[in-house]
Parts: sequence; C-alpha cells; structure tokens
Amino acid sequence: MIGLSRFRKTMSCYFTNPVVRILAKTPVSPNSLTLFNLMLASGSVALLVTANFLAAGILILVAGFLDMLDGALARHTNRITHFGAILDSTIDRLAEGFILLGILYFYANEGSVIGILLTGSVLLISFSVSYIKSRAEAAGIECSVGLFTRPERVIVLAIGLLINQLDISLYIIGIFSLFTFGQRLVYTRQQIIKNNWRK
Repeated sequence: MIGLSRFRKTMSCYFTNPVVRILAKTPVSPNSLTLFNLMLASGSVALLVTANFLAAGILILVAGFLDMLDGALARHTNRITHFGAILDSTIDRLAEGFILLGILYFYANEGSVIGILLTGSVLLISFSVSYIKSRAEAAGIECSVGLFTRPERVIVLAIGLLINQLDISLYIIGIFSLFTFGQRLVYTRQQIIKNNWRK
C-alpha cells in the first residue's frame, strides 16, 4: 500500500505542477485556495438538494482539484505552516460533510429511508478513515496507507453524480472506505508494536 501512496503523489504532481507554477507567480495563497475549496463544496450543496447532479458533480471535481493544489502550492512556494496543514485538514472534513449532508437532504426530501441510511453510513465511515490518519500522525506514525482515501471518494462520488448513479457510487464509497478503515487500523497497530510503543 506504500506503493499506492507514492502512485497517488506522482499522479497528483503530474496534474497540479503546471497549475502550481502559474499560481506561484500570483498573490494567491495556499490558505485562500483552501477556503475557496470550501466555498465550492458549499455551493454544490445547493445543487444537490435540487437534484442538479450533473452540475454538482462538476463542481465537486473542481473543488477536489483545488484541494490538491493548496498543499502543492504551499510546498512549491515554501509556505508550509502548521496552521495551514490544520486548516486544510479541517476544511476537507467540512467540505466532505457539507456535500454528504446535501445528499442526505435530497434523500430525505425523496422519502428514501435506504438513501438516508446509506448516506449516513458513508458520512460516518469516511470521517473514521480520516480520523485514524489524524490520530496516528499525532502519535508520530505516518499513515497514508489505504485503498480508498479522500481523492478516491471524491472521484467516485463525482462520477456517480455525472452519470446519475448516486446510489451505486455511495455503495462503492461505503464498502471500500470500510475496508480502508480496517487497513489503517491494522497498519497503525503494527507500527505501534514494531516500535515497541505502549499498546
């Protein structure tokens, strides 16, 4: 899974580097990109609750791309800060939460109990995947492992919206996120044991 993490970073650099080089010549800061990402995610909520899935999917893809840009810009311009990292992580959670709440509202308006339960489960599992990483890294363990991280969740959800297969995309996100949750939990425990830390 370490190889998968490196592959993600390589692909991310491939898409972001040309844009980052342009942004580095402007007054745009990494934190402003992070906040703009939240604005786009919030805007997608209005589209989701009105069932404008195509437009919502496009907006979510754009927001996901901006989410890759802020960190890349910070590294390229040597503006990496602890606050910026915390802000980025927090905004990621808020953006994902807003989007899933918008979907939850849509299903509630449709009277779909299955849709409500499915979206609620995805919300819980997705946050748990990110929470394990946060707690592990707070303990000094690098935890980027996992088959289905946030970029994969964003892409699958956006594709599901674009092709009007929201239910299927949520099932995929839920199942693979649960698998990733288990992966990260096992990996973190292995690292603790390997380093002879207190269990």
